[in-house]
Amino acid sequence: MNKTFEKLGLRPADILLPRDCDMTRWAVVACDQFTSQPEYWEEVERIAGDAPSTLRLILPESQLGDENVDEHIANINRSMEDYLSKNIFREYPESIIYIERTQSDGTVRPGLVAAVDLEKYDYTPGSGSLIRATEGTVLERIPPRVRVRKDAPIELPHVMLLIDDPKKICVEPITAAAAAGGMELLYDFDLMMRGGHLRGWRLSEEQVDALAAALSRLSSDEAMEHKYGLGGIAPLLFAVGDGNHSLATAKTCYENLKKVTPEDRWADLPARYALVEIENLHDDALKFEAIHRVAFGVDPEKLIAAFLEFYPNAHEGQGVGHTVAYTWSGGEGYLTVPNPRVQLPVGTLQNFLDAYLKEHGGEVDYIHGEAVTDELGRKLGNIGFKLPAMGKDQLFKTVIADGVLPRKTFSMGHAEDKRYYVEGRKII
Repeated sequence: MNKTFEKLGLRPADILLPRDCDMTRWAVVACDQFTSQPEYWEEVERIAGDAPSTLRLILPESQLGDENVDEHIANINRSMEDYLSKNIFREYPESIIYIERTQSDGTVRPGLVAAVDLEKYDYTPGSGSLIRATEGTVLERIPPRVRVRKDAPIELPHVMLLIDDPKKICVEPITAAAAAGGMELLYDFDLMMRGGHLRGWRLSEEQVDALAAALSRLSSDEAMEHKYGLGGIAPLLFAVGDGNHSLATAKTCYENLKKVTPEDRWADLPARYALVEIENLHDDALKFEAIHRVAFGVDPEKLIAAFLEFYPNAHEGQGVGHTVAYTWSGGEGYLTVPNPRVQLPVGTLQNFLDAYLKEHGGEVDYIHGEAVTDELGRKLGNIGFKLPAMGKDQLFKTVIADGVLPRKTFSMGHAEDKRYYVEGRKII
């Protein structure tokens, strides 16, 4: 393996892919999707039938609270052992896979599947690690996920990491090579349940070396200075875009293993690494959508007055600074905070809402779509806040400056376009 990878927190992996399977029935969407739509997973069950499928190897989060969840987990582990013993998988040693996902809108989103070193990942806010969470990690969400992973012999990734590569030196040269032909095609199939299409190629040794060199340039002090105007800082190479709690679960399982493993054997633990997909933040197919807020069970006029008191320099109407639109039964308007203390309007709003609701009561929900936000906001006792979408160029800068983003800052595309499980890796 190219020694450069040791400094990057990324490496090729021994990747498992099914052999002689119906790939459409094999691949299912990330387990944290459609949690309030059991009919979705019922249809997935019907499509998968008795064919080999990742549905047998994952636990949809809609079932995480079931009374018989331990039975679900035991069945998953048995299925993994069964698939391994029946030689369902073919292993591709020391591999990185380039993928192209055709999304629901017809655009093609490229990415790379490889393994990250969990020693280089830290989800603690303010961390200076090479791989960082973008949003606050809810620690209470980790233990039930640890129960699913800790005895599993295989992992299947839905984690998506982002790189800030405006010059497009990492993924895009491989895109061009795949278009030109000559790369080893591993799969090419339609995804079930309106998921679009997926193709995957194995990188050559020369392409792997070129990727290592490009990532090394991307994490250099010169790159940090050029992109963020900050020299001499701990480089941020990978920011978690999707699956933060899944990656935090992998980290927790690895840390637990370290407690019962001699330190000189840590590097040999398969659980030290986690399979992920890497995408370029600047790819046109990758869309950031704003997540809006609606406060329920509040007096909107008192809440607005409290906002203006919370930020003494704030004013009604649009202006320079952080501006947030609001809608309630009495009308609509804007609130502006000049010279904000944080990077994003969502942080300015969320800091106020957390403090206000804690003191005065009420609840907040996180809403996709301006029309729905307005509709809910106009109901008595509610107020809706519409936030501007975060610019892609703000993501890394905000994580570096503020530690993590406020929760529910952005969404990466629609549920159907989330990552599907295809590749696997042995972790025991």
